[in-house]
Amino acid sequence: MRHAGWIAGAAAAVLVAAGALTYAVAGDDGAARTPAADSADAGFARDMAVHHQQAVEMSYLVRDRTEDEEVRRLAYDIAQTQANQRGMLLGWLDLWGLPKVSSDPPMTWMGMGGAGAGEDGALMPGMATDAEMERLAALEGKAAEVYYLQLMTAHHRGGVHMAEACAARCAVGAERRLAQGMADGQESEIGLMARMLEERGARPRA
Repeated sequence: MRHAGWIAGAAAAVLVAAGALTYAVAGDDGAARTPAADSADAGFARDMAVHHQQAVEMSYLVRDRTEDEEVRRLAYDIAQTQANQRGMLLGWLDLWGLPKVSSDPPMTWMGMGGAGAGEDGALMPGMATDAEMERLAALEGKAAEVYYLQLMTAHHRGGVHMAEACAARCAVGAERRLAQGMADGQESEIGLMARMLEERGARPRA
């Protein structure tokens, strides 16, 4: 767990500058506007950075607990993609001079402040609880694969909901496009994971 956290943290730190550069050269309406601390742009960047961090941690956990190449490849792709996106989001917050944490509950920017919070460490809908993360860390082989795919499907569903909200509400064009790309990519992976679960005699959790 500590190894995965170090990798994810290092990747995010390196990519903060890349996120700022991406925003700075976007060349659209975002280049001349600094969002407010309570804006959808800032709220999405903060919340999705947290959401993505857990996905990275889950993905590194399962890669150490299975030899299945398809699951390992999916986990690696998710970890790399979401670490990169997290770096961009944190980079934008730095560029805007806005805090990376807020006293408001998660998802306040989309009118759902605190929804899903308080459930054993699950800060937002779709996020795994502390107990679920501990269980994933204790499983091996097929059991770890199935549980990861179920957790990540729920995680993606929550992420898609937030990303679609940003695509509709965020003011910065580059961020809206990133959010829409997140939603599209995670919807595709939800379909892939449904097939992978079916091949293992399992289904996504309700």
